[in-house]
Amino acid sequence: MAHAAIPPDQALAMLMQGNQQWVTGQMQHPNQTPERRLEVAPHQDPFAVVFSCIDSRVPPEIVFDRGVGDLFVIRSGAQVLDTGVVFGSIQFGPNGYPSARLIVVLGHEGCGAITAAIKVFQTGVAAPAYIQAVVAALRPAYDMVVGQGGDLVDNMVRAQVQLTVNALRNDPLIANLISTQGLAVVGGRYGLASGIVELIA
Repeated sequence: MAHAAIPPDQALAMLMQGNQQWVTGQMQHPNQTPERRLEVAPHQDPFAVVFSCIDSRVPPEIVFDRGVGDLFVIRSGAQVLDTGVVFGSIQFGPNGYPSARLIVVLGHEGCGAITAAIKVFQTGVAAPAYIQAVVAALRPAYDMVVGQGGDLVDNMVRAQVQLTVNALRNDPLIANLISTQGLAVVGGRYGLASGIVELIA
């Protein structure tokens, strides 16, 4: 039987509380027991969707101190959207499961995909194979910040989060869920050393 949706502000508060537990080393490891595994085997009701980078240092379930059945997690290099599988996977969560009323786009400090993309843009030497598709998708974020001062990589990380949040909010299916069912889309930046998730969009 499906559970009632957790309002997006409450869902976000749960994630941020979990992140604080991770930052301080006081993790609770909720919903990580054999009993929880059996509980969700027949049905799932995740309370949020997290779209993040593939980076091995940023596993959403750990960063937010959550467990089995809590989150839909979609990951791609520098959380790059496409018009097929990745976008459809993000849409699937809140469209198919009324419990998920929050989407979090999570970028991170020192993103390797963004660093590699900057090198391609600056040298003109294409990345190999399908990696070039990831690079090409990051061009708008690069163009947005290349003339700014400061750390180009971090500026681009933040721009990529904002562009992705905007794309999701403007998607017809997701926009309808925002207007009719209270879905929220937010963006954050994760600090690799600090462990802190900073809300930026």
